[in-house]
Amino acid sequence: MNRYDKPLTPAQIADTKDESIDFSDIPELDDTFWQRAELVDPDLTEEITLHVKRSVLSHFKAPGKGYQTRINRVLESYVRAQREHR
Repeated sequence: MNRYDKPLTPAQIADTKDESIDFSDIPELDDTFWQRAELVDPDLTEEITLHVKRSVLSHFKAPGKGYQTRINRVLESYVRAQREHR
């Protein structure tokens, strides 16, 4: 089996020598690329206190870890939809 038939483990990645990495499918970043590049500030999260119904919180917690991320994604999609309908 070729060692690249499945994802490499972090240890395998760390052991990979730079010389053995094939960069042929990665384009060069020339001056034109950098002239068109835009600086994008990250949309950071902010810690807040939010009161929601227990049933809503239970729904988002049910799949397990990551419920705050799930809630945030739903809120983000709502905000995008509102912007599109303005």
